[in-house]
Amino acid sequence: MINQSDKLFLPKGKKNLLLHTCCAPCSGDIMLRLIDSSIFFNLFFYNPNIHPKKEYLLRKDENINFAIKHNIPIVDAEYDSKNWFHVTRGMEWEPERGKRCDTCFDMRFLKTAQYASEHNFDLISSTLGISRWKDFSQINRAGFKSTLQFKNVDYWDFNWRKHNGSQNMIKVSKEENFYMQEYCGCIYSLRDTNEWRIKNKKSKIEFGLKYYSFLDKNTTKNQ
Repeated sequence: MINQSDKLFLPKGKKNLLLHTCCAPCSGDIMLRLIDSSIFFNLFFYNPNIHPKKEYLLRKDENINFAIKHNIPIVDAEYDSKNWFHVTRGMEWEPERGKRCDTCFDMRFLKTAQYASEHNFDLISSTLGISRWKDFSQINRAGFKSTLQFKNVDYWDFNWRKHNGSQNMIKVSKEENFYMQEYCGCIYSLRDTNEWRIKNKKSKIEFGLKYYSFLDKNTTKNQ
């Protein structure tokens, strides 16, 4: 249970939150904080950027299972990866946190806001912001931009890293033994991560092998 001082409240008298989720590790602690704060919310899994499909299914299925465990409804949106490749065409060599990421966030937030508008949710947010690898201001720009088309939906720019959010994310991930994601998700971040690993004499990423229990085992092994 969270401390009373850490209890969350929706802004502007909002009642129904649609929370875009990217994966179980990022959403785990956030979900528990919302549940402990007695906030009504649904999850929205829309991430056509994730590549390959094997990785996409690993992330999606784990997120769905954790949602079911806590009786939280989750919308499994379409995997329209062809559309993602279309909108990011020409940005293949953009750096992480650059123009390609802007486009990717815009695409996912717009879909979230549209679903919210059509299904009586008056507020959206995303678990993307809890990751220290992401640019929080970049995510918020995309979030606010997405709701401009929908008069009945607002964006909640709550900083999920507050109150030890990043540390608690790891704690919950280890307790639940979530799957460890070793790159952002898209084919270009996979390429760049593997290039870095090879340059630093590390093996390429292998899908579906490492889980958060690996952290404890690796720490023990190196002591």
